[in-house]
Amino acid sequence: MKKPIIMHIDVNSAYLSWEAAYRIQQGDSLDLREIPSVIGGNEKSRHGIVLAKSMPAKKYRISTGETLFSARQKCPNLVVVPPRYQLYMACSKAMVELLYNYSPIIQRYSIDEVFMDCTSVMTHYENPLQLASILKEKIKSALGFTVNIGIGHNKLLAKMASEFEKPDKIHTLYPEEIPLKMWPLSVRELFMVGPATARKLESRGITTIEELAKADPKYLQSWLKSQGLLIWQYANGIENSPVKIEATPAKGIGNSTTTAFDVTSRRTAHMVLLSLVETVSFRLRESKKCAQVISVSIKNNEFKRYSHQMKMTCPTDATNILYECAKELFNEMWQGEAIRHLGVQISHLCANDFFQMSLFEPQQLEKQKKLDHAIDTIRLKYGRQSVVRSCFLNSDISPLMGGVIDEEDYPMMSSFL
Repeated sequence: MKKPIIMHIDVNSAYLSWEAAYRIQQGDSLDLREIPSVIGGNEKSRHGIVLAKSMPAKKYRISTGETLFSARQKCPNLVVVPPRYQLYMACSKAMVELLYNYSPIIQRYSIDEVFMDCTSVMTHYENPLQLASILKEKIKSALGFTVNIGIGHNKLLAKMASEFEKPDKIHTLYPEEIPLKMWPLSVRELFMVGPATARKLESRGITTIEELAKADPKYLQSWLKSQGLLIWQYANGIENSPVKIEATPAKGIGNSTTTAFDVTSRRTAHMVLLSLVETVSFRLRESKKCAQVISVSIKNNEFKRYSHQMKMTCPTDATNILYECAKELFNEMWQGEAIRHLGVQISHLCANDFFQMSLFEPQQLEKQKKLDHAIDTIRLKYGRQSVVRSCFLNSDISPLMGGVIDEEDYPMMSSFL
């Protein structure tokens, strides 16, 4: 039986590369990739963070996720560019459309990462390296940015391979190459081993991927639960999920925000969710739609992302109902760690003349609908923040956050590839 050929295409310093390529296409002579530069949040706030950095910026030990204030202390001449998510989504879409010319089996993994099953098309090429080289050079010449491509027999090995030397490189990681290429690496380099898990492993003498691979899986599972078995499988290159062909996504409305500070309390997280739901529900009612599915996503201060979703009994556009559902999802999945990014997404939309069941009695629901309508009318006439909830007064949290489409509209990383 023919072994699968899976490729993982990862854009190098995605936001910064896309910004630089676009500026050059518009006639700018300065390439952000060749100077100390970063894509960052609101620079007026000392809490704005670095979202992407150039290779010259890396030499100053500037890291993704640190504050712009800290980055400027390391490099006073640092060029800081605010993010433009609409541009980055367009660049991501252009890359995927280009890749569809070479294989029909493509799975978006995030805004800057794609899995591609090339098994059925390999008869047209001498070997996987030849196809990967064609893809890499085509993206560079046609779209103006570089990628790393990892090649393996499953998604885990392809992803690990793409993380080897960067930028603009191609690497393979086949099962027979695991002992030489993957096992000598620090256990911290293994997918799904975050800093907290790494510290637990190191405290028990497991410092390399090889030591993890050769550990007793039952022993790992006894103190790391299900994650112990998962990372043991990954350390041995075991992963069998298929590259999922993306169906046409259901239309939905999403909103997310990177907070200017670490969110560490449940009350603060609920306030951020309420702020996001306020914007989402307003846009939902403005489009004359109701939603039946809601999801909440979290990115913690270690940049691990995860999400939960639920299907509501009946479609709704009521702010308070959506907020109660968002809180329930958050409470189910939050593990108590510091949060840097929260998102709310609603989907499975239908016309808003559909009868709404809710957490409220019918009389309360009618009052809620009238209240939402009155608040929307005032905000449309006098401005978004002409009416705000009292809980946001004297707080550092905006009563209506976000309002832009960003990377959360793409599938997010999880423990399952």
